[in-house]
Amino acid sequence: MDVTGFDDAEYRRWLSQANHTRDSAGRDAASGDYSWSCFKSQQAGEYALQALLRGLGQPAHGHALRRLLSELMTLSIEVPEAVMEAGQALDRHIVPTTRYADAFPEGSPHEYYNLGAAEEALGAADKVIDWVQSAA
Repeated sequence: MDVTGFDDAEYRRWLSQANHTRDSAGRDAASGDYSWSCFKSQQAGEYALQALLRGLGQPAHGHALRRLLSELMTLSIEVPEAVMEAGQALDRHIVPTTRYADAFPEGSPHEYYNLGAAEEALGAADKVIDWVQSAA
């Protein structure tokens, strides 16, 4: 993307946080903290999209990746279907399901997450982050 006035410093600041959070999600998955891994994967995708929006000088608020992706599309940025699907998958891990004890009818959130869910969320985060890096 060749955009005059792109705020590269702000973009890199947010992208750095996205990558750091993604790495933390990977460590959580490796140690068995699957619900936290899923939550952090969602956060990593969110930060990456906010990096691109902020780099473009646009407001970047909210948690829903789907909405952030829609905001990018209103700027005539083509979002591949696979990235939209990754955003939708990650949006399932926004609070409260990953963090609050009363999110499910019984048990705690950590009992509802497993390695497969964490790996899926990590893959989706990677897809979003990779796309943002290629789009910027």
